[in-house]
Amino acid sequence: MQLKAKDAIQKALNPNANDPSYVVALNLLSRSPAWLTALHASPMYLGLDLRGGVHFMLQVDMQAALTKRAESLTGDIRTTLREKNVRHSGVSRNGQNIEVRFRDAATAEAARRIIQEQFSELATNESAEGAEVKMLATIQPVAARKIQEQALKQNITTLHNRINELGVAEPVIQQQGLDRIVVQLPGIQDVARAKDLIGRTATLELRLVDDSVAARDAETGAGAVPFGSERFLERDGRAVIVKKQVILAGDSLTDAQPGFDSQTQQPKVDLTVDAKGGRIMRDVSRENLKKRMAIVLFEKGRGEVLTAPVIQGELGNRFQISGSMSVVEANDLALLLRAGSLAAPMDIIEERSIGPSLGAENIAKGFNSVTWGFVAVAIFMCLYYMLFGVISSVSLAFNLLLLVAVLSMLQATLTLPGMAAMALVLGMAIDANVLINERVREELRNGASPQAAIHAGYDRAWATIIDSNVTTLIAGLALLAFGSGPVRGFAVVHCLGILTSMFSGVFFSRGVVNLWYGRQKKLKGVSIGTVWRPDSDNQVSTN
Repeated sequence: MQLKAKDAIQKALNPNANDPSYVVALNLLSRSPAWLTALHASPMYLGLDLRGGVHFMLQVDMQAALTKRAESLTGDIRTTLREKNVRHSGVSRNGQNIEVRFRDAATAEAARRIIQEQFSELATNESAEGAEVKMLATIQPVAARKIQEQALKQNITTLHNRINELGVAEPVIQQQGLDRIVVQLPGIQDVARAKDLIGRTATLELRLVDDSVAARDAETGAGAVPFGSERFLERDGRAVIVKKQVILAGDSLTDAQPGFDSQTQQPKVDLTVDAKGGRIMRDVSRENLKKRMAIVLFEKGRGEVLTAPVIQGELGNRFQISGSMSVVEANDLALLLRAGSLAAPMDIIEERSIGPSLGAENIAKGFNSVTWGFVAVAIFMCLYYMLFGVISSVSLAFNLLLLVAVLSMLQATLTLPGMAAMALVLGMAIDANVLINERVREELRNGASPQAAIHAGYDRAWATIIDSNVTTLIAGLALLAFGSGPVRGFAVVHCLGILTSMFSGVFFSRGVVNLWYGRQKKLKGVSIGTVWRPDSDNQVSTN
């Protein structure tokens, strides 16, 4: 049975114990350079500048994050004062400030102690307004900075989840500055869909529908919205009056999957909530049978009622959203709910697309720069150091091969700065061989025998090679730790190239030298170029 190298690679990479040709494939691989082709076919992720894709710069609305936190604190204060039996004339939010009104100063003082005890991030200030006392609670500057930092981190986490749903390999999502996020999506060509999913701020809330007489009048426009309720629209334009109290929020969701309703065959989204959310749903549904519950979707501050069904029985931790939505809308909604909500809205302030043709051109330019750099270094080494230059060039080629193999094994993303680092590594890697060759020449000038000169050249040059590479590695690690984007891509290849060059330049080249010259029992000379003798300027020795 005979196999070609390509077939051997396929069988070695996809072993089948029942296939007798698998053993033949392994034997062929051990005797041929087919493993080089297998290495070339190994997976390596390409960056945005080599593969093409889209680049976004997102600006996070930090003021909206503070406003959202103030809205949450308003509800918490209202609930806490009710539980502590502290009467108030109203709790409302005015921008990022929370206003609480009391009828007397004693009640205001009791409320102030409760707020300072349970809401340490707020600073309170009381003032008299007629017969009432108004308390103004504001978020302290230290707490505000912490809220903004957490909002930025949550947005980055949410973006990771959403982009993973898109199936993008090796995306780049990094913080830049205090309120900006850089997103790079290699291989993405549907820019409109990516932009829509990245920037959407979908948040889900479950609330009870206000079924009072005043609420019915407000639905038809014949009256004002009752206190403690809000007016939202359904997709068909009908108004729904919903209570402000949130029964369940989107952070209780554990899963969201699109599907089709078995009765109406309309698209739907099946939701699953955690244990705490399940208990809340059972208690609320048990106490509000035959009443309506609205599922409100908030996007960029605007709320929309997806559906408002009547509670027919006790609910658990699984329920569904159905209504006038398309299949695409159901899939996108499920994706957004699974990924989580953004802590603050974001605006795309910079957008840049790189086509596949430009990426292919960058690959060709990078490949040519590495190739011609290697050829130039190899020619110089061969002319100046003769056979030792040839061995140095072989070790340099092995270093490049080893570097590509390590990058493939680590599944590192190769970018255009990474290819520039490869070209730089070629020049840096040959330094070790230059030090070794010059040390061997020095030993020969001092009268050492060829074998002793080779041994001393490798041993005594090792300390210098270690020092020079370690100092360069420290600089590369600093780039890796503090850099971002293209700088990190350069630093990864740079650091790995230093490590592989130390191995190939010293150990691999020494093995080849020993293999070539170790076979000779009495070595009379070595081919290392011109060796100048110190006793006479005119006496030279060419080996």
